[in-house]
Amino acid sequence: MATTPRYMQNTVLALGIAGALAFAGQTQAAGFQLKENSVKSMGSAFAGTAAKTGDSSVVTNNPAVMTQFEGTTVQADLTVIDLDYEFQGSGTDPLGRPLSGGNGGNAGDVTPVPALSVVHKLDNGVALGAMISAPFGLKTEYDAGWVGRYAAQTSEVEIIDLTLSGAIDITDRFSVGLGVIASRADVTLSKAVDIGSLLFANPQTRPLPFARPQAADGLAVVQGDDNGFGYILGANLRPTDTLSIGVSYRSEIDYELTGTADWTVPGNARAVFDSTTATSALFQDGTALAELTTPSILNIGVAWQVTDALMLSATYAETNWSSMREVRIQFDNPDPDSVEPFEWRDTYFAALGAEYALNESWKIRGGVAYDETPTSLAHRTPRLPDANRIFYSVGATWAMSDAFDVNFAYTRIEPRNPRIDTTSGGSRVAGGFDGNANLFGVSAQYRF
Repeated sequence: MATTPRYMQNTVLALGIAGALAFAGQTQAAGFQLKENSVKSMGSAFAGTAAKTGDSSVVTNNPAVMTQFEGTTVQADLTVIDLDYEFQGSGTDPLGRPLSGGNGGNAGDVTPVPALSVVHKLDNGVALGAMISAPFGLKTEYDAGWVGRYAAQTSEVEIIDLTLSGAIDITDRFSVGLGVIASRADVTLSKAVDIGSLLFANPQTRPLPFARPQAADGLAVVQGDDNGFGYILGANLRPTDTLSIGVSYRSEIDYELTGTADWTVPGNARAVFDSTTATSALFQDGTALAELTTPSILNIGVAWQVTDALMLSATYAETNWSSMREVRIQFDNPDPDSVEPFEWRDTYFAALGAEYALNESWKIRGGVAYDETPTSLAHRTPRLPDANRIFYSVGATWAMSDAFDVNFAYTRIEPRNPRIDTTSGGSRVAGGFDGNANLFGVSAQYRF
């Protein structure tokens, strides 16, 4: 009896931890990336973020642009993500019977994403900056007992960066920048465990009345955290007074997540496991370790001041999601490592935006973007029913004085027919999702 439950314990942990780490974001950006570090940039669908001046989020988007600031600039941003995702499919257990439970309700949540940045320009062509932002993350939750409970229940992922950057003018029209990133990752997740299926798979325990798929559900809750370090490089070329071209590169960041695995097992199933020395150690609380690498990002931006009132911008970005080859789970007991392959592919993001000055106090902007998913149907789970998506954005800036601006933005994100077809612990869940996201942002910038 020990062989099958032990194997399944590893599988549950692997899918649980790996699912939360790799499948961490749903509609904010492809994979589990968050772009929401600037409300002003969000108003034009994040077009030109590596080239535009006047937005101190360049500390992390392209530090080379910091040399175009004057004095000290402080900026605070808040984006509220209203994620709406509902499952429209069904599932079967290992015996081919329909899985019980509903569609999980709205798996999304209303999540605030804050950011804070400051840039200080010295008199010698050098600029310094600091920023706190969230480049990756998610919070989703399905109703308890839903049809896909064996694949995902709750997921909460937070990755917070502190970026310290510097930049210098090489010539009057060319500058370079460098940033150091200190990052903190924290992951908490849960999923149901079909312990009845494990007992049914063993001939010795199969006669038990609760040794049937869906008859004895347990719960696994996994938490892990770690610190990581990376860097960002940037360059900014200004061939004319009206054209700015920026290129930035964010490095991969490695985390070694260490945490706990907490198990809830029905009393009748717990008594079966505790009846022999060989199985008494199964589904016991303990520690686990998983390695995670967030991808590198290449960002190219252009901003063209067509007239005194009109500016056009564009972005092309590539994210190296192929670095997510696998998540390997290591245990504090003799169980072998569990490996969850992802086989994600590199993706691109493209955006076009425009900004128009109505008068000295008001500017309006808008933009559209296309964001490619790194996933395929074979490697999607309910934690990330990801799909290619389109951004539609509008925004405005109100200059309340020469020193103080307030920015507003709204973005609608529409994924293109997200679907899953996944198997977890012998249970299959398949179908589409009805989903979208609404992003509301407000920020304030003060210059002195």
